[in-house]
Parts: sequence; structure tokens; C-alpha cells
Amino acid sequence: MKLLIIFMLFLSTLSNGIFAVAKDINLPLEKIKLPPGFSIDLWATVPDARALALGDKGTVFVGSRSAGNVYAITEQNGERQVRTIASKLKLPSGVAFHKGSLYVSAINRVLRFDQIEDNLDQPTQPIEIFDRLPKEDFHGWRYIAFGPDNLLYVSVGAPCDACEADQSKYAHIARMKPDGSHYEVYAQGIRHSAGFDWHPETKELWFTEIGRNWMNESIPPDELNHAPTQGMHFGFPYCHASNILDPKYGAKRGCERSTPPVQELEAHATPLGMRFYTGKMFPADYKSRIIIAEHGSSNQRTHSGYQLVSVQLATNEAASKETFAAGWLDEGKAWGRPVDVLVMPDGALLVSDDLAGAIYRISYTQP
Repeated sequence: MKLLIIFMLFLSTLSNGIFAVAKDINLPLEKIKLPPGFSIDLWATVPDARALALGDKGTVFVGSRSAGNVYAITEQNGERQVRTIASKLKLPSGVAFHKGSLYVSAINRVLRFDQIEDNLDQPTQPIEIFDRLPKEDFHGWRYIAFGPDNLLYVSVGAPCDACEADQSKYAHIARMKPDGSHYEVYAQGIRHSAGFDWHPETKELWFTEIGRNWMNESIPPDELNHAPTQGMHFGFPYCHASNILDPKYGAKRGCERSTPPVQELEAHATPLGMRFYTGKMFPADYKSRIIIAEHGSSNQRTHSGYQLVSVQLATNEAASKETFAAGWLDEGKAWGRPVDVLVMPDGALLVSDDLAGAIYRISYTQP
């Protein structure tokens, strides 16, 4: 399936790095199960599509991991074009847009492309604003986003499945000014977060965390966490989820000094991108729900994830969790893996998929 998609993209690619959306890709979208009134469509074809960010003029920017590219998608008169605006970068998964500039994480570096939406066909040379992130490939793909404080937040995963790495350098979420100065750790004890967002009303940080492997098929749970203030510790590598001690490191610290998750997610589901739903298209009870992309398990006999879940909050507690979209795992085989979600100005939800090389649009019509 993925080879077919890449081949179709090759056929549609133009010499200047712009390619049209391939409309004849055969993805089994009829297998995706959604609540009544919702529908899903192929919105764009983008190889290895990872994190998503929205520009001021409606451009959707897309990072990648193994492809090494950054893409920009524009739409005019109902037709979409995908441009490759940067290439040959190392793990350029994270993208963020702020005051006319695109920020891209590339393992140990953060790059800034100024006035990007005015120069999509000939992007300006990027400015390297920071180059002191870890160089390890393990968890080297980063998520970045600007917070309500106008600071750039960046995830820095552990360089291992489970280890006592220096948490001033690893296993944290940090933040910096838009010019790369004043780098500081915001939250620690985080094995790897590949998605975070801020509550639209409280402006407090929420993030997903991927739990460790090789303990058990069913533990530890992955997590949805809440970090309203700086300096909180979320347990890694000593404590997992609410109270599961690590078999090697747990006795050194225990769980008493760790902040438990607001919501435990299915073990090994690999939650990545998340967004608070802030649009007006979906039913009213979706307002401020958290929608999480679960990329799916990779080394377990029993599969988990490969879906979108939604979490309804009551103040700062999880009131309910339910499956929002599922079907990328079909009879034990995955044909797609959700990575990130993005609420569009019209209220529709975009979903990136790095396995299928696709971006989907989920919309709602009153049934």
C-alpha cells in the first residue's frame, strides 16, 4: 500500500518540487468507523506525514521523519498543491508557526524560515536558532509548538527505552524564546512526548506520553498528562502511570513524588499528536475535548492503538474517554497509522498518517 502511494506521488511530482494531490490512491477509508454524522476523506497525499501546523494565510505545514522533508500545502479554488519547502534534514518531524515564521525541529537543531508563506516557491535560507538539543536518534524526532506565553516548547525524549539519563538534557519538555535564547526545562520525568497543546480557557499545558516497552503486554499504560506549572516531575524512569514501579529503577524514587496522569491510555498504543477541539463544526459537546492520535503498537503480539480517541474533561479531571475514529488496523494488519491532528478554521479536523502517506479531513454534517 505504502509503495503504491509513493509511486503515485512520484508520477504527480513536478520538476519544481510541487505536486498535486493524487486523487486515485486506493485507501480503504470505508473501513474507518466514526460517530454518526462524521465522515472522513483524503485531503492530501504527503509521504511520511508527521506533525501539522497552520500558517496565518491558511498554509498547512507538514513535518516528516525518515523522508527528511518539510512540506507546505496550499489550496486555491478547491485545488490543493503540496510543495517540498525543505529537504535532506535529519528527523524534521516537528513544525510550528509563529508570527510569519515556520519553525522546524531537526534532531539537535531548531530552524526558522522567515516570511515563509510569501516565499513558498523559493523559501529563504533557514536561520538556526538553537543547536544544543541531543544528537541521539533514539526519540530524536521532536514535537514543537508555541504556547500562550509566546515561547517555543520542545519535547526531548529519553535516549533509551528506560534509563537514568540526565534530566537536564533528556526526558523533559523545555521552552525557549523565539530567537532560541533562554532555554529552560519546563517539566521532567517524561519518557517521550510527541504531542502537546494548551487548554483554550486555562492556557495550561497538556501532553501525551509514550510509556516504556518490555515490561508486559498490558503495562505500563500510555498517558495523558497535565502540567499547569513549571517544575513538575512525571515519574520516568522510576514510576509509570499512576503507581507502577519500574522493575529496575522504581526502588530509587518510588511514585510518591511523581505527578500521576490525568488519563491512563491503553498500553503501547503510542499516543502522539493531540489537540483541544476549538472549532464550531462538530457538535457542541466536542468543545474543548482532547483528540489524541494513537500511532499504534510496534513490538507487541496484541495490537493496540491505530485510532483516534477523545477525552472529555471535567475541570482538570478526565470525565470520559472513548474511541473517535478507528479502522486503520484491519484484521491484525495496519494500513495506516495516525500521527497528528489539526483543527482547521472551518472546524474540520485534519489527521496525518505516516504509513499511508496521507492527510485526512474529518468533517461533521448533522445526521
